[in-house]
Amino acid sequence: MSRTSKKNDMPREYIGLFEYDDETGGIGVVFPDLPGCFSAGDDFNDAFRMAHEALSLYAEEMKSLPPPRTLEEIRAGWEDWAEWERQYKFYITKIALYPLKPVTRKFNISLDERLARKVDRVTNNRSAFIANAVENMLNSL
Repeated sequence: MSRTSKKNDMPREYIGLFEYDDETGGIGVVFPDLPGCFSAGDDFNDAFRMAHEALSLYAEEMKSLPPPRTLEEIRAGWEDWAEWERQYKFYITKIALYPLKPVTRKFNISLDERLARKVDRVTNNRSAFIANAVENMLNSL
């Protein structure tokens, strides 16, 4: 899954709409580009932090993410825009989805000896080969 744009592996920036709730005083956040991705917080700072977390969790669950749209594209194409503009007090900001840095840990695994020899014939980095194979298999599920 690509969490970044292709150019220079830069983070993707998704527009988040921060809605002030008059009743609770809290702040809700939705991402028009990412259906079902939303969050909330007690204040703007909390909502911003929680929006980052929601965006990261959403990205982990999805096999791919749509490219971020501009505000003009969202206004023209998001079916809920008219309702938001008419009913809510909200603030618009971009929230960056930074690439996850892999955390590598050492594991001991058992592998059929013949299979290990086949792997060794095609790579000099058995661990990276197996990690890529596992990730590809999981992504295909």
